[in-house]
Amino acid sequence: MAINAKMVKELRELTGAGMMDCKKALTETDGDMEEAQNWLREKGISKAAKKADRIAAEGSAYIATSGNTAALIEVNCETDFVVKNEQFQTLLQELANHIVSQKPADVETALEQPLNGDGQKLGDYITDVIAKIGEKISLRRFVIKEKTDNDAFGAYLHMGGSIGALTVLEGSTDEAAAKDVAMHIAAVNPRYTSRDEVPEEELNAERETLKTQALNEGKPENIVEKMVEGRLNKFLQEICLLEQDFVKDPDQKVKQFVESKGAKVTNFTRFGVGEGMEKREENFADEVMSQVKK
Repeated sequence: MAINAKMVKELRELTGAGMMDCKKALTETDGDMEEAQNWLREKGISKAAKKADRIAAEGSAYIATSGNTAALIEVNCETDFVVKNEQFQTLLQELANHIVSQKPADVETALEQPLNGDGQKLGDYITDVIAKIGEKISLRRFVIKEKTDNDAFGAYLHMGGSIGALTVLEGSTDEAAAKDVAMHIAAVNPRYTSRDEVPEEELNAERETLKTQALNEGKPENIVEKMVEGRLNKFLQEICLLEQDFVKDPDQKVKQFVESKGAKVTNFTRFGVGEGMEKREENFADEVMSQVKK
């Protein structure tokens, strides 16, 4: 029986499964809508689709490198139990390796790319893992960085992936030093590499806040401006990577440490898993029981 777009659309609306999965289900069942739904249920695909609106703010960051390319990814799931699952860990590796090798422009592009030899899309592979694990899982974001043969990747995962940091130590192949910089980034969470990157609007807003604070403290107006600039300078030292006290040696700045290696750092990326996402509220006992029942 010929499978048309109207049939695929109807099955998709009934099950929430992807278009290609619906087309395959209809093909396998000769267009029988009820049997196609059963086929999707048996494959776990419709089960996975129904989890799409659930909250997934746990998960893990992961870093993969290949030659002069590295990728930092964040994959989310519903509970921290799943992060330790072997299938989830395999998923992290597969996704990161794919992104390093294929260098997709964004998440949407990555999900549509074939992952393996049989042509399965990356998004469909995630769906298969969802069906097996029983939780919503999503590739939230990733960043790709390139280096030359004279540089070193600074890669660091904190506490098994709760925080991931990736940078490039330019002009040095000292991987240990590069990792130390990444560790600092993970620990201190700078917002910018240098003060040159700080937007003028943010500087002006902070300057006004500091001025108001100084005036509220009763400071004389003739010295307020000088106080504000001093405090603004301290603010910049707190948020800019190169001006922060190096976490492994607070007696020197990160910039001094990097320069001692004959190198420089011009950018970095830090992912804190689940940052900015809604967290689901569930007590620990309930979470344990939900895992036991699975």
